[in-house]
Amino acid sequence: MSNDKVLSLFGRLVDAVERLAPPKPAEIDLAAADAFVWEAERAWLRPIPHIASVGLDLLVGIDRVRDILKGNTERFAAGKPANNALLWGARGMGKSSLVKAIHQEVNRSAPGTLTLIEIHREDIESLPTLLQLLAEADQRCLLFCDDLSFDAGESSYKSLKAVLEGGLQGRPGNVLFYATSNRRHLMPRDMIENERTTAIHPGEAVEEKVSLSDRFGLWLGFHPCSQDDFLSMVNGYCRDLNIQIDEDDLRREALEWAATRGARSGRVAWQFVQDLAGRMP
Repeated sequence: MSNDKVLSLFGRLVDAVERLAPPKPAEIDLAAADAFVWEAERAWLRPIPHIASVGLDLLVGIDRVRDILKGNTERFAAGKPANNALLWGARGMGKSSLVKAIHQEVNRSAPGTLTLIEIHREDIESLPTLLQLLAEADQRCLLFCDDLSFDAGESSYKSLKAVLEGGLQGRPGNVLFYATSNRRHLMPRDMIENERTTAIHPGEAVEEKVSLSDRFGLWLGFHPCSQDDFLSMVNGYCRDLNIQIDEDDLRREALEWAATRGARSGRVAWQFVQDLAGRMP
């Protein structure tokens, strides 16, 4: 076979291999927006032009955890040491809203200081790839995973443990991780109990499961709100939307709405006010 034919075949082979190779990750431009969503399959940060959030002053009944998380975030944004945070507890009490509101507040005081990046729970295994990309950036990044939890048989939590603390590379200094969950230990109780009853060394097995939440320096608990706090939330949302209604009527309708939902929370208050705003003339 002539040299020309060999070179031609070699060239075709190289082309075929290149077509099989995964595409190069798109370049990350953190100056494109204040917030992004991590798309693991494309290894790309999709810019979010507008963050769906509420004002920090509208989050009622969580003053203590608000102040703790705000202080932690402000220290991180200023280049000081800060802790990863796990926000756990009752549904609808403003866990994810608090993270977004604090991010907005920090950037309002110092525009462009902090980039918020949401990573979906099912993409946690790609977290090391994302951190490798962010480590090369100058921007300080707040990673956020909403409704983080793990079910029986899942092992992706081990990737998160290594990233938070304990891995050789660890978490880059310009990255902080916040997560919300209804579960304090991120695992269902029956999963932990099953480990306790079936393992050869029950204590070690349970320790493996619950040690993930120990990697978060801050545990911030959110609990069901009182009736007074619920009504304060409703009044705050009404003022923000400039809804004019008799105070007694508002109270009666709000409590009736909460009774039909079987719960009082910030989410229920917001849903009631949205319904009320739609019914106003």
